[in-house]
Amino acid sequence: MINECFRRFHAANPNPTTELHYGNNFQLLIAVMLSAQTTDARVNQVTPALFASAPDPVGMLALGEEGIRQHIRSIGLFNSKAKHIAATCTRLVAEFGGEVPSQREDLESLPGVGRKTANVVLNTALHMPTMAVDTHIFRVANRTGLGRGHNVRQVEDALLKAIPSQWLLNAHHWLILHGRYVCTARKPSCSTCMIRDLCAAHQEKTLPLSQA
Repeated sequence: MINECFRRFHAANPNPTTELHYGNNFQLLIAVMLSAQTTDARVNQVTPALFASAPDPVGMLALGEEGIRQHIRSIGLFNSKAKHIAATCTRLVAEFGGEVPSQREDLESLPGVGRKTANVVLNTALHMPTMAVDTHIFRVANRTGLGRGHNVRQVEDALLKAIPSQWLLNAHHWLILHGRYVCTARKPSCSTCMIRDLCAAHQEKTLPLSQA
């Protein structure tokens, strides 16, 4: 069942990727930090001007926390995000030579960077088979039965254990896109779902656990 789900996802979209816009690993890190409790579309509205002014950690530090805040003030939690971005850039320059670290522990040590953000960077920028469980993946995994759990870490571990290795690198993106556009929280488009016949919720005629 699981192998067939991802075979279909692959057939429909062989090379899925993030919908965040970025030009390098640093910009991806910042975009993911900005996306917390904010849509990718909203983040993509503010990052072109931000990255034009500050394409790297040194440029971001030159903007300063107030300059960052002015660029991102239209998105949620902009005050705390500006503070975290400035602090993260200080760490990147001082401790990592201005580069985004490739180790999970180093990424998670950065201000404002948790496990989910680290997983996105490791997967999208560094091509590691990680699973960044957001509300979309949490919902899809529980509804379909691909990887059930009561919290995001349980779902992450269940998915990593269940998904065949050949699909793991892209599984994160397929599941997010499926949750964003098909298996939505309130009105899932079951009639157009390519894995409807494999979905536990469809078979059980119920839609459990809408979000983390």
